[in-house]
Amino acid sequence: MADDPYAVLGVPKDASDEAIRRAFRDLAMKSHPDRNPGDKAAEERFKKISGAYDLLGDPDKRRRYDRGEIDARGEPRRGFAHPYGAAARHGGAGSGGGTRFEDYGFGDFFSDLFGEARRAGTGVGGRSHGARGRDIRYTLEVDFIEAVTGARKRVTLPDGGILDIQVPEGVADTQVLRLKGKGSPALSDGEAGDALVEIKVRPHAQFKRSGDDIEVDLPITIDEAVLGAKIEAPTVAGRVQLTIPKGTSSGRVLRLKGKGVRNMTTGETGDQLVTVRIVLPDAIDDGLSYFMSEWRQKNRYNPGRRG
Repeated sequence: MADDPYAVLGVPKDASDEAIRRAFRDLAMKSHPDRNPGDKAAEERFKKISGAYDLLGDPDKRRRYDRGEIDARGEPRRGFAHPYGAAARHGGAGSGGGTRFEDYGFGDFFSDLFGEARRAGTGVGGRSHGARGRDIRYTLEVDFIEAVTGARKRVTLPDGGILDIQVPEGVADTQVLRLKGKGSPALSDGEAGDALVEIKVRPHAQFKRSGDDIEVDLPITIDEAVLGAKIEAPTVAGRVQLTIPKGTSSGRVLRLKGKGVRNMTTGETGDQLVTVRIVLPDAIDDGLSYFMSEWRQKNRYNPGRRG
């Protein structure tokens, strides 16, 4: 019978996800085979620690264990059917093995060095000498403009290493980049794991992204709306000239072709959608008031209102 995973990690059953992650990190670093070469006892402790975190670090598995549906090895107890079938119990097709970013929350600039363990070939639990190294998960925050135009970022890892990341043009919020061979090294002669980097895009004060289009509000004056004008409008690549047609109403959307986001799959570029907002002067002088009063007397204009 496998040991209780809570006891293995030394945490209470009501421990938070963060407390479980911290406990795994501390214990794994002390017992990791790389730090204890030739120590079979440390290797066995490491396997137990990894197995416990494989269960408790997965919110779904943890809930099922707490309800008594699965045992400490992740196997269904008698009377409970495994929701993914037999193949999933043994790391086969449909097991969900590998890395799922939705299984845990991102906090600091990077997540824990060890990330979240997974058994099915890439996880630390059950990994033998010569097996592929673990995939390690990170999160990286970039500015809105950097996400649209692309950027190169150099970051320092918790172990002091350097990771160069090319943020591709048009990357979207929550998109995951895979850096081949930049994860955890194998214990022996196996292939290194990958670095899986989830992009977090910071909001912009002016621009918003909608698919491959960029949306922006543009304030104009009342005379520009009535008479028309050529004014400068902001884009992610700089300011451009935009024609405001005569008689433009507030809320009208003008399209700047090709000024949006380049789609990473198709290579096509979206548009920028400029929503016009008429802004009145802070103070209405007598001349404007008189003109509008005279105009109103001569023009019974009704913009769709009833009554």
